[in-house]
Amino acid sequence: MNISKIQPDALNYKVTIEIAAADYAEPLRKRLNEYKRKADIKGFRRGMAPMSLISRMYGDQALYDCVNRLLGESLDKFIRDEKIRIVGEPLPAEEQPQISWKEGDDFTFIFDIAQTPELNFEVGKEDKIPYYDINVTAAEKKATREQLLQQYGSLEEGKKAGEKDYVIVDIANDSHKAEGVYVSISNVADEARGAFIGKKAGDSFQLDVNAAFTNETDRAAMLRIEKEKLADIDPLFTFTVVNVKTFVSAPDNQDTWNKIYGEGVVTTPEQFEEKIAERVKAGHDQDANYRFGEDARKYFVQKAALELPEAFLKRWLVYANDGKYTAEDVEKQFDGFLADFKWQLVRGYIMQKFQLKVSQDDILAAARSFVAYQYAMYGMAGVPENLIDSSAQNLLQDQNQYRRLEEQCEDNITIQRIRDEVTVQNKKISLEKFRELK
Repeated sequence: MNISKIQPDALNYKVTIEIAAADYAEPLRKRLNEYKRKADIKGFRRGMAPMSLISRMYGDQALYDCVNRLLGESLDKFIRDEKIRIVGEPLPAEEQPQISWKEGDDFTFIFDIAQTPELNFEVGKEDKIPYYDINVTAAEKKATREQLLQQYGSLEEGKKAGEKDYVIVDIANDSHKAEGVYVSISNVADEARGAFIGKKAGDSFQLDVNAAFTNETDRAAMLRIEKEKLADIDPLFTFTVVNVKTFVSAPDNQDTWNKIYGEGVVTTPEQFEEKIAERVKAGHDQDANYRFGEDARKYFVQKAALELPEAFLKRWLVYANDGKYTAEDVEKQFDGFLADFKWQLVRGYIMQKFQLKVSQDDILAAARSFVAYQYAMYGMAGVPENLIDSSAQNLLQDQNQYRRLEEQCEDNITIQRIRDEVTVQNKKISLEKFRELK
């Protein structure tokens, strides 16, 4: 067996492996003997079929298995001996000759192999990354107050329907009717919404339900029929308003404060104002922390000055996805992939440098947070801890979700360590200016 290499640059190898007939002769003989011992062929006792028959039946597969095993072992040894920081996996070279699998022939295989550059940079106080302290304004506090009071408000009887109101209507035409239907005016299609505005109890009007309610599932639920029967229904209906429901914000008083924060936590308007300011500030801090993470990523990727084997990576992405993406698809998405890949390398280097590790507990905590957030998105607050734990464990059974959460944890501990090590430049900024940052 002979292995030779050409290294056109620091990141790419072209490796040629020549496997002679003598290299695989003994492994092939042993492989065929295994087939012979296990062969159960009609007309012969088990294990007693002649080798000529075994060779005809299994020779091609045995040859392929033996040569590919030798090939894999040779490639692995070459990568270890050369200490290659391999990217992806070896790819058959474009100039790879056609292989004719025939016992007794010599075989030549040519592979392209690429590696990542060796990283070497420091993380310390000479590195300066901005952290934006976003000002809390009176307008934001006012908007947050209104949002909170609205969140804890209630539906009450209204006189005339407005854009944010609800109406209870009876719907009827010659072939179908539905009574006591709740309609949220904000969910009506823009062109048809005006038909509801200003209406009061007892008013009637005609409306095409197909145009007004474009979502078939919602329309079927409103008409109280199966979705499959919508096509058979005349879409022109008479709507008669039974009454109007308007959403009224909760009063700014002790009862409302208790509902929001718990009994007796807030007892004065000044304390309520402080809580509102804390809420706004918490939102700003979340945005500022995210921005710090993005700036830290960008800073250290630039500092690492990574050069990558881009042509190889594009070929590998097409090959690894097994036809899912074309070369054109990869080209369109390559800049985003390259940015993420560079950060993965930098993150791995920093984690190794500071001996950072993600524990199973970290990943479980991230899964629990994600599950709790999903429940909250569906309006389910105060979900029991055992249900969150169970859902989190189920989530982690999905390998894609597990790896996503693991990478999220790796990001978090890496960014936190960067923040501890570098010089953080605190900068006061307005929300408007913060949003203008690129």
